[in-house]
Amino acid sequence: MLVGGFAAGVAARTIRPAAAAPEDVRIADLDWVDARRDRRVPARLYWPSAAAPAGSVPLIVFSHGLGQSRTGYSYLGRHWAARGTASLHVQHVGSDRSVWAGNPFEVLDRVNVAADEREALARAADVSFALDRILDANSAFAAFIDRSRLVAAGHSYGANTTLIVGGARVVRDGRTLDRRDPRFKVGIVVSAPPFYGERDLNAVLAAVTMPTFHVTATEDVIALPGRRSPVQDRLDVYAAVGTTRKALAVFQGGSHSIFTDRALTGGVTLNPQVKQATAEGALAFLDLAFRGDPSPLASWSETWRPILAVAPTAYPVGESSRNPSRRDRSRS
Repeated sequence: MLVGGFAAGVAARTIRPAAAAPEDVRIADLDWVDARRDRRVPARLYWPSAAAPAGSVPLIVFSHGLGQSRTGYSYLGRHWAARGTASLHVQHVGSDRSVWAGNPFEVLDRVNVAADEREALARAADVSFALDRILDANSAFAAFIDRSRLVAAGHSYGANTTLIVGGARVVRDGRTLDRRDPRFKVGIVVSAPPFYGERDLNAVLAAVTMPTFHVTATEDVIALPGRRSPVQDRLDVYAAVGTTRKALAVFQGGSHSIFTDRALTGGVTLNPQVKQATAEGALAFLDLAFRGDPSPLASWSETWRPILAVAPTAYPVGESSRNPSRRDRSRS
């Protein structure tokens, strides 16, 4: 049904991304080590400038895709921080850019190790650890972060990581593997792959009850050594998430890597449009999730409609939307 909703074409009106402007954003590289796991957890923090509104700020903790690093997805970190939302980009050392380094004949082996469920759970632990550190009493930033507005976000493998800290569960040998971090109140899920090896996606994602904003594109195909995933997998993940408090944006065309910092993939014209739209759409969804205001998301959908195959709509706002339903609470 979702695929059937793809537009046959796009409107003729041309969208021009806003001209790049100097962004007064503070950037700090943080080199943490989780001693309990003997694992490095590097991170890059994008922090609103002194000119940003006074008071505590929301925090997005961002998880990168396979083979990326803390320096990636800078367009998101800069955009969000320039508009008053801090963004902490975590690097996962078991599935970062080191996957592509070394003997090219062994890349398949490195991808398989990086995609193993042990690394998937380690990535979720990285995100929770990074949040621990940034909120620690000794952190220079802790006092300025609004703990009621904490957001998990990620692209590709990082989208899976976001869903895991949001409550996704798998069962192994009769034991439920659960890395949910209840401090996160909203999820931003960009180009989520399937949970490889899981036959019942609904069972995996039924316990994800926080509001989630899902972003993909009609040409969002994952092609990795030994793994291929069509766009339908992104739609299936959206459908399986166990709450009605969600929204889906599907861009017309694009590619899987259009959401990274790569400048040309998906088309020289479409690429900057999708980047700007994704950054803006996430903040519009946060207005819905945190303030109960659907108008920014409605305005976003109208503005970017010419390049959308599926435009997101706001879920109903009311008492049942501001607070998890009894059905949702029973799952969490």
